[in-house]
Amino acid sequence: MRGWRRRGEPPTPAITSAVAGVSAGTPILVAAVVLVVVAVVSTAVGPANLSLATVVGVLVSHVPLIHYHASASAVANAIVWEIRLPRVVLAGLVGSMLAAGGASYQGVFRNPLADPYLLGVAAGAGLGATIAIVTPRASFEWLPIAAFLGGAVAVSLTYLVGARTGQRSSGTSIVLAGVAVAALFTAVQTDLQQQHAADLQPVYSWILGSLATASWTDVRLILPYVVVSGAVLLAHRRLLDALRVGEEEASSLGVHPQRVRLVVVAAATLGTAAAVSVSGLIGFVGIIVPHLVRLTTNASYRVVLPVSMISGASFLILADLGARMLESPAEVPLGVVTAFVGGPFFIFVLRSRRSQQGVL
Repeated sequence: MRGWRRRGEPPTPAITSAVAGVSAGTPILVAAVVLVVVAVVSTAVGPANLSLATVVGVLVSHVPLIHYHASASAVANAIVWEIRLPRVVLAGLVGSMLAAGGASYQGVFRNPLADPYLLGVAAGAGLGATIAIVTPRASFEWLPIAAFLGGAVAVSLTYLVGARTGQRSSGTSIVLAGVAVAALFTAVQTDLQQQHAADLQPVYSWILGSLATASWTDVRLILPYVVVSGAVLLAHRRLLDALRVGEEEASSLGVHPQRVRLVVVAAATLGTAAAVSVSGLIGFVGIIVPHLVRLTTNASYRVVLPVSMISGASFLILADLGARMLESPAEVPLGVVTAFVGGPFFIFVLRSRRSQQGVL
């Protein structure tokens, strides 16, 4: 009968494709549902006592093509739509890009410890943003561009140094090169802060990471970069799977490793730099989220990359909620919250790799 196969016979391509689609779609759907729940709950929590029904009503009333008029007051509408929701949306965009950047760098450099923070991209973007802040007459719209240029220079320098000090695919040398590049860029950034004491407070607040001043302007500012970066990375997720087996094997499959590496690194740097430019330096997201996704799904970038982007948004929304509530009415810097979670997690990953391989 059609659709059946003999025992021991390999599955047909149609069956394999269907199973792969189910296995990939389920974690994406689950992650999306979790993101929606986390976003709504985070929007409902705050100093002003608003019920969940009121918050949901305000959100639904702003959905296009749905002619629903919420019964909430003008004050409640302003709190939800103009104060809380922009912060939640911005946290989601930033977390998505940091997680996507970490997963992409790990695939390109074939090192599960690689992330925007360790590779120096965040430090380079931070230096670029600091230059934009302290430069007279610099427009706010130039901030993501300056951050991108700084991040691009940092990741290029990291890769060149790492490739020269070890094998091109050596993850250890690239991570060590990233630490050195990050230290160099941070030193230059510190020197700029000393020279521009008047701008020290905004730069210092930016370094610690915060979304306290988030607005729809910030969302509109980074949204084009996020869309382009995310689209390019998702379009290359199958090619990242090909790179996992090695450059020679990937070339035999018709993949151009150097071209893929260049495009993926540029796209990941663009998204990371844009995110860092509005949120400040937020570490460990690119390590925590992709590893958790691999532990709960599988190692294929066909699943890891989209689920990491969605889960990264959920993670940073929750981290920002913690930053708001831990010492309310004061706020804990967002970078401090992610460091408290990411530090122990990084040690766990490091010990796991050593126990499996005997070396880093």
